[in-house]
Amino acid sequence: MKKNTTALTLLGGITPEEFFATYWQKKPLLIRQAIPNFKALFSPEELFEMAGRDDVESRLICFFNQHWEMKNGPIEKIPVREKKDWTLLIQGVNLHQAKADELLRQFRFAPDARLDDLMISYAREGGGVGPHFDSYDVFLLQAHGQRRWQISAQKDLSLIEGMPLKILRNFKPEQEYILEPGDMLYLPPHYAHDGVALGECMTYSIGFKSPSFQELGEGFLQFMADTIDLPGRYADPELEASKNPAELGTAMIEKICAELEKIKLGKEDMTIFLGEYLTEPKASVFFDSPEKPFSPQKFTTAALKHGVKLALKTQMLYQAKHVFINGESFSVGKSDKQILSLLANQRFLSSEEIAKASDDVLEAFCIWYEDGWLQLSKK
Repeated sequence: MKKNTTALTLLGGITPEEFFATYWQKKPLLIRQAIPNFKALFSPEELFEMAGRDDVESRLICFFNQHWEMKNGPIEKIPVREKKDWTLLIQGVNLHQAKADELLRQFRFAPDARLDDLMISYAREGGGVGPHFDSYDVFLLQAHGQRRWQISAQKDLSLIEGMPLKILRNFKPEQEYILEPGDMLYLPPHYAHDGVALGECMTYSIGFKSPSFQELGEGFLQFMADTIDLPGRYADPELEASKNPAELGTAMIEKICAELEKIKLGKEDMTIFLGEYLTEPKASVFFDSPEKPFSPQKFTTAALKHGVKLALKTQMLYQAKHVFINGESFSVGKSDKQILSLLANQRFLSSEEIAKASDDVLEAFCIWYEDGWLQLSKK
């Protein structure tokens, strides 16, 4: 894999290689003016409108009268702006807004297989979600106003029971920072932190995929259940008369065990499973098909003229001969793999690049276009 040796302002003037070697999953990094002169991408009113949609994942968190409350979206009524101690969280904004997607893609120094989403937190004075920890890496980019962050490397991660949020029972801050617009704080997984709004503020959280091994195990077993092929049926021509009819025989156990041990965990199976698992859209994601789609011929003509791009909600990965898109997988030849991997990496293809695509690839593009996975680039 080619190393990225370009120093990034986004990472405080160090290279991605230095960041991964020194900070990633090791220790926090405070970056002043990671994005100089940064301005919030959305107004409060735009965030409130998104929170009211049933296709957008949102939560309203309030801390009124020393009591935490959480409501899942759609959020039809926002607390009055003058009221303190409340936070609105909007998950996966990159799935709905191109500006948010462009910001998220600045973090592609990490692979797409790990990059998850961009969440926006809008808070009034004193708003926050309480001291907590995340099970994944996160970059906290201040977009508007100020937020005070207290962080701790404490090992005690016990939670208060009976709360609607996972709030740490014994949070003991070790460091404190006040972030201004454009400042950013990186935190490794399980690093305790508490962010409190100092007046009206917005924070953008760039999170990373970190599935538990339990989730992966359950998903893989389901994947194998759909793909294994074990011919034959249990038989025991050597069966002898039973003295204890209720006893489960050792011979039966051993024979079935021997057959099931033929199911092998191979790299090929794991590759296909992971590619499909990591590109599978979340349950709340729905694709928007074109109202009046072009015919295959007209689509090809338009694609050759204007190019194509992946829809914001589309996830696409590849490995060797395998290509994965939105939970589906297929194998391709070397020439098709070249154009498809280019699409996955760039997330668009120019008209000149489309001209190199085979008929099979163009046919797949047309199907993806009809399903809302891929769009024609604008003139």
